[in-house]
Amino acid sequence: MLAPSRRSLLALGGSALLGALAGCGVPAAYVAPGDRADIDRSARDKKLTWANWPLYIDTDDKNPNRRPTLEAFEQQTGIAVDYVEEINDNDEFFGKISPSLLNHQQTGRDLIVISDWMCARFVRLGWVQEMDRAAQPRVARQLDPLLRSPAFDPGRKFSVPYQSGITGIAYDRRRLGREIRQVSDLWASDLKGRVSLLSGLDEAFALLMQADGVDITRWKADDFHRICEQVERRVHSGQIRRFTGNDYTKDLVSGDVLACQAYSGDVIQLQADNPDIRFVVPEEGAELWADSLMIPDQARHKANAERLVDYYYEPEVAAELAAWVNYVCPVPAAQDVLASSKDEDTAALAENPLIFPDATMRRRLAIARDITADERMEFAKRWNGIVGL
Repeated sequence: MLAPSRRSLLALGGSALLGALAGCGVPAAYVAPGDRADIDRSARDKKLTWANWPLYIDTDDKNPNRRPTLEAFEQQTGIAVDYVEEINDNDEFFGKISPSLLNHQQTGRDLIVISDWMCARFVRLGWVQEMDRAAQPRVARQLDPLLRSPAFDPGRKFSVPYQSGITGIAYDRRRLGREIRQVSDLWASDLKGRVSLLSGLDEAFALLMQADGVDITRWKADDFHRICEQVERRVHSGQIRRFTGNDYTKDLVSGDVLACQAYSGDVIQLQADNPDIRFVVPEEGAELWADSLMIPDQARHKANAERLVDYYYEPEVAAELAAWVNYVCPVPAAQDVLASSKDEDTAALAENPLIFPDATMRRRLAIARDITADERMEFAKRWNGIVGL
């Protein structure tokens, strides 16, 4: 069964909510550093609440209600973790907890996992606390250099990648009958009406910009509008079949599309049933992204949460998690752990470049500069008009 996408659709309604807050524009929404912390109860209250996405942690093969890495953390530390699979969409979750954060109130969660483009908004609003890296030596040592300093959080003071991934191109090699190496290959005549792009603004634009020679770490508004013009032409010509959420996987499996914008983690799962499905990081480059751990304002068990974050940067633990979720592992040292496994299937994961990108692939990856609050309303309106949202 395919896990749901960790990156979700940005609808105009979510943009409207952000616009109303304006730290996203509204000065009153911003929380100054000195007003973000509650009294930390970690020392006397050995627990924490962790909100995460469904199917985003290792489970026991015989009992899916058991989570081996999390249970091991509880046994080692004596800290009880209330693990809640409640995040199904970044904007939906934002709407769920934003009233509390806006009013400087506790959210009931000590640790959350959200996509980096949403993390950027929390950082700008001052709705997350800076982590104590002195209490997280594994994070300092083990975090992949490619993920260390995104534009929205230089030095990763407020966020730590939980899992990472690549937005690239997936295609069916047998049905198409040729290789795809560049984004421009999608516009060939034999793919007319058999191509899909992602519908989410934050998910789609970076790969298309890279194909146009743009440095996505410092793209400009003109770059965005030029890409929109190109996409509009390809929609009108019939080259692009449709825009999708995670349902692109169904179209690729059925053959309704032969090539599509895709996430690396999904393709690993598709390949288990169809080895002819390939994933490519285009020669022009691809977007590297992360879903990151953050500690919201007023969290009552900050030190416990920091300890849990650091635990998942132990290479053995990171390897166990990577073997289950199959996304890009943010802990490169976990590769050697998997390679030493006596289980052949597990050891083979160490050689999968979609979990541990090789040197050639790494040179093509970049983290996109996020869309600012001032840009979002205008860009979302134009993009959603093209997509049909």
